[in-house]
Amino acid sequence: MEKRLMRIGISLPGELLEKFDKALMKRGYSSRSEGIRDAIRTYNQHYEWMQQIEGTRTATLSLVYDCSKKGITSTLAEIQHEYMDLISSSVHFHMEENFCFEAIILEGDGEKIVELAEKILSLKGVKHSRLTTVPQERTE
Repeated sequence: MEKRLMRIGISLPGELLEKFDKALMKRGYSSRSEGIRDAIRTYNQHYEWMQQIEGTRTATLSLVYDCSKKGITSTLAEIQHEYMDLISSSVHFHMEENFCFEAIILEGDGEKIVELAEKILSLKGVKHSRLTTVPQERTE
């Protein structure tokens, strides 16, 4: 396998880059590039893990989002209505003036749960999301 390095350019909010640089220093990375490579590897591993979720699952999807972003609240509601057959319960509360936390408890087909999670985590304004799933084991 060829290990040719590719150069890319990205634009980030200053505050995000400052936090990233501080984390890199604390963790002892030799360069920003190495930290970004590690972050991309972690992202790819998470994506691969999500692609392996199948069968009947119980899950939680937690998210923090900027509720001042135009349309995000209604878009989240639309998405959740589309997947009502999976949603057992949800809890929503306001963390700060513009940020809301939501925890959604799900049960059903793992592939549909991943589909729902990906729709939500790709929304502009979602600042953090985490999907946790467990296979349902039947006792006989």
